[in-house]
Amino acid sequence: MSDETPAPSVRVDCLERRHDVTAPGTRVIPEETPIAFTYGGSTHAVMMATPADLDDFAIGFALTEGLIQSGEQAGDVEIVVSEQGIELRGWLKGGRQEAYAARRRSMAGPTGCGLCGIESLEQATRALPKLDNSLRVAAGALIEAMDKLPSAQPINQETRCVHAAAFWNPSSSALIVREDVGRHNALDKLAGALARQGVAAPQGVVLMTSRVSVELVQKAAMIGVSVIAAVSAPTALAVRTAQACGMTLVAVMRGRDFEIFTRPERILEQASAHVA
Repeated sequence: MSDETPAPSVRVDCLERRHDVTAPGTRVIPEETPIAFTYGGSTHAVMMATPADLDDFAIGFALTEGLIQSGEQAGDVEIVVSEQGIELRGWLKGGRQEAYAARRRSMAGPTGCGLCGIESLEQATRALPKLDNSLRVAAGALIEAMDKLPSAQPINQETRCVHAAAFWNPSSSALIVREDVGRHNALDKLAGALARQGVAAPQGVVLMTSRVSVELVQKAAMIGVSVIAAVSAPTALAVRTAQACGMTLVAVMRGRDFEIFTRPERILEQASAHVA
């Protein structure tokens, strides 16, 4: 047992081949650690993730999984580090522990596979809250916010291989950013950060450095975000899910260009021809 959380990145030796010449070198790469979520002594999930922002991760995961409805219901979180990995021990409050016991399930998956281990098809297409339509975002401001994201990713600046999830409020230029080797983990950490800081998620936009899978739409909807924007394309199920819950899905953001797949009325100054 160790009290020290592993660093989120490490420098390792390698052989570099450059211009037809091979020589000893080094590279900084992200750490990947098994992280177990336990509630009331029962293991709910084991995810492979970057060992950073673990308090945010614990609360955000519980929120996006629907185990709690607010950060206050998460209770205290104990971080236990061992040779095998990290355990995030939580105790749910406000009757949520009893509700959790009634629906307890076990889930284990590799990086990028947050739906692994669910017990039924119904759980994969869970009902989501209907999102409010009041938020409006200027296209130019959205582009500027996405442009700022790379400089707000310290782990990725070192490693060039981790995802980020960011929260941007159109009334402010500030970004809240969380990083992880898994895109869904990064969004869980962001959800926890918003809850712990008392930030109203419906007032802002989630920015992702990845493709948009259905799970990202589900997690964003669970915390009340009505606009998600990403650098890569969405899946077809992500588009259908976003449309059904009332979310605006913006993707393939490259420079000044992007594509709006659902609910375009929230994005101002876009081209006149767009999808429903």
